[in-house]
Amino acid sequence: MSAAKNEEAEVIAGQTSEKYGGQYLTFLLGGEEYGIEILKVQEIKGWESTTSIPNTPTHILGVLNLRGAIVPVMDMRKRFNLDSIEYGPTTVVIVVKMIQEDMERTVGLVVDAVADVYRLSDSDVKPAPDMGCAIEAEFIRGLATVDDKMMILLEIDRLIDLQIIEKEAASAPTLKITAD
Repeated sequence: MSAAKNEEAEVIAGQTSEKYGGQYLTFLLGGEEYGIEILKVQEIKGWESTTSIPNTPTHILGVLNLRGAIVPVMDMRKRFNLDSIEYGPTTVVIVVKMIQEDMERTVGLVVDAVADVYRLSDSDVKPAPDMGCAIEAEFIRGLATVDDKMMILLEIDRLIDLQIIEKEAASAPTLKITAD
């Protein structure tokens, strides 16, 4: 059976095998290198301030107007519970497209700097180890080593779960405005 027919048979049987190879855009956060599928990246913009929205989780900085589209912007340092730093000349917003609930959404990710683009084969990507504790690793696609450095490959659709963000916002203290 040819590879295409074999893959088609796996899909029909409901046993799709995920492929992790491909091109990844890598970025830096707190000295670590992370990667996301390049096909998810819409564009990379220099840092510009956002418009804050009340009652959002702390890792949501606000929104940007991106050529008429209002795009939520997430600080990845805050999302990963890293120390905050002052944004500098290498700070960028990676605008990604993601799929959630069969809808395409656009989100901006603030990172320390963009690093590189790598082409990885399926064999280059290893699964995240089982930590045996409450570390939330569902958004880690895998780990890859290139030129003696390890990269954490992210599953962006799970990392930016807007349902979780909405639940966090709902549990945040509400702003009450009263007229005097």
